Amino acid sequence: MAQYLLNIVQPVGEIPPPEFLEPVMRDLAALTEEMRAAGVWVFAAALHQPAASTVVRAEGGDVLITDGPYAEAKEFVGGFDVIEAADLDQALVWAGKLTRVLGGLPVEVRPVARTV
Repeated sequence: MAQYLLNIVQPVGEIPPPEFLEPVMRDLAALTEEMRAAGVWVFAAALHQPAASTVVRAEGGDVLITDGPYAEAKEFVGGFDVIEAADLDQALVWAGKLTRVLGGLPVEVRPVARTV
């Protein structure tokens, strides 16, 4: 089975109010349980907004640390799931379920090149 990263793409900005977010989180938990029961779920995480980022880069012999995101953008990866699927088609089915639970937020599906 191959692994796929399902990136949740969301807009930068205010976090939705609880009356909107709570049903989404409930449905997301149910989908995670469905993925676990199907044996495809590997790992998932939510991420803070890009402003919480710190970029570390090597330049010459120094290590430079910069507050803020690597690139300015209107959208960011707000969270992700790693799943194991037989093929891309199966991964796309799970991504379709995920985007529906998230109210239509885009989900980027990317094969994992290798695991460590």
